Amino acid sequence: MAPTPSLPTGMKAAPLPVATRASMLLRCLAIQGSWNYEILNGNGIGFCVEPALRHLPGGVGGDAYREALARQCAYFNAHPYLASLAVGALARAELERTPPDRIVRFRTALCGPLGSLGDRLVWAAWLPACSLVALLLFGLGLGPVGVAVGFLVLYNTGHLALRAWGLGSGWLHGLRLASALGAAWLQRGPQYIARGAALVAGIALPFAANRAIGGGASIEPVPLAVMALTPCLAFLLVRLHGKVEGWQLLFGLLAILVFYSTVLH
Repeated sequence: MAPTPSLPTGMKAAPLPVATRASMLLRCLAIQGSWNYEILNGNGIGFCVEPALRHLPGGVGGDAYREALARQCAYFNAHPYLASLAVGALARAELERTPPDRIVRFRTALCGPLGSLGDRLVWAAWLPACSLVALLLFGLGLGPVGVAVGFLVLYNTGHLALRAWGLGSGWLHGLRLASALGAAWLQRGPQYIARGAALVAGIALPFAANRAIGGGASIEPVPLAVMALTPCLAFLLVRLHGKVEGWQLLFGLLAILVFYSTVLH
């Protein structure tokens, strides 16, 4: 496809072709492929933005293309899943011929928010939640393959959707990316996921413990009783915060499980 005509500074860029967007999204999956200690994800950002830069005046051989690509391969650090927001926004800024110094300042300012928000949303919320779902699948009787497949499908569905949303939102908002980062579901997502994960944990732990000590996959009285007592245990943990060490509670629970498996079972 021929490059888009030269645009005056600040003029809105034409929508990206579907093939270009698909190429950028696919490249986002390999954004950490050239990670290094000097520029971190800098080369990855340049690699993902590059398909859009081909539409600059002069095409691949033009000065605009070479200058923009060099600019986008500089130091950059952010969460790899939310980096697609930066990819979309930077691609639009380059195609709209935004002044280079403004692009550099914007690019630098993105590192902190995309890093901290991504860590809270993915590493501290989504990944543990998916792990607890896998634990529940184990407790309900699924084998190793079923547990692994369930975890991978759930986890990858979430992170692929996040990458796709990020690329689209980045292109939509451009330099006004703050409105996308301020979305309620994005800011409060970690809290909602954490609450859901706590509910799944309360259901999963009794069944997983029952199966681990030799119980069957069926719903037995002991797992149901433990599940019913989970809110009480959570309340107790809150009340004992700072008074009882975690290892003491763990050994107490292990003692109860051993007593049940050797004496009552």
